[in-house]
Amino acid sequence: MSSTCVLIPSYNEARSIGGIVRELKEKGLDVFVVDDGSTDNTASIAESQGAIVVKHKVNKGKGASLQEGFKHILKKNFDAVMIMDGDGQHKVSDIDGFLSKMEETGADVIIGNRMMDISSMPLIRIHTNRFMSNLISIICGQKIPDSQCGFRLIKREVLDKIRLTSSNYEIESELIIEAAKKGFKVESVPIMTVYEDEKSKINPVIDTLRFLFFLIKLSLRK
Repeated sequence: MSSTCVLIPSYNEARSIGGIVRELKEKGLDVFVVDDGSTDNTASIAESQGAIVVKHKVNKGKGASLQEGFKHILKKNFDAVMIMDGDGQHKVSDIDGFLSKMEETGADVIIGNRMMDISSMPLIRIHTNRFMSNLISIICGQKIPDSQCGFRLIKREVLDKIRLTSSNYEIESELIIEAAKKGFKVESVPIMTVYEDEKSKINPVIDTLRFLFFLIKLSLRK
């Protein structure tokens, strides 16, 4: 049985981070939280529930937080890492589906798929996700129905071999594209997503434009 840990990039998630870490620890999982310059007590709450916390003094972005987390995790002997958000949108119970998919298919990267049930997803996010996912699928030559989902499993071999440079949300796409370039297998698994009243940290217009500029830059990368 492979060993898997969980990485949670977090920014001002004091309301939800404690319950998430506690539930993950109850499943016997090691949890790493990168506190990305939060102004609340995200870090202390995560630590109190048993997470290993890495702190940024200032907000650097999700991509920078993931890269920092990967650096610490790769020093350990884990075979894979689960990434999930700290705002409560991702359900800890769905982790079993990722692990089963990995065992069944041998996939190297498994992306959560929220598009099986979009009844509660904001309309702008549906259109943005479909546009980006179709584009990423064409680039990778693999069908990826929800390329922007942050709930995902990544094997250690992938992180050892790819180069990540993005500091913001483009890292979601960069990771998939770089893994596909190296010949790694990408699969998807249906997940539940909880949308509440909190304001999304993603700006559909700005982040879509940033995504397009990033793709141009990535296409020029040797």
